[in-house]
Amino acid sequence: RRCSWASKIILDLLKNAEANAEMRGLDVDELVVKHAMCNRAQLQRRRTYRAHGRINPYMSHPAHIEIILEKYDEGVKKGEEEEEKKVMKLTRKQQARQLKIKSGGGDE
Repeated sequence: RRCSWASKIILDLLKNAEANAEMRGLDVDELVVKHAMCNRAQLQRRRTYRAHGRINPYMSHPAHIEIILEKYDEGVKKGEEEEEKKVMKLTRKQQARQLKIKSGGGDE
């Protein structure tokens, strides 16, 4: 159930962002979502009246949703790295094991 109305809210936000882009003269087909974030907002408190004079809280759980669109741009290709430049970072335990194997006795 929640998925249907949650997805409707996100779709409405994307339609709003599309309309804003058209108003600013941007090409809508080239836009992609760069960043999307959702944070909890402050609870909205109301009351619900119950039987025998009781009152219970009736809380609303709003959210702050942020969507940033960006013009699609192909990234720069990553350069080839040489294998010699790659240095393995070892923990102290791994270094000790390597030293122990190298200096260990046995048939040579």
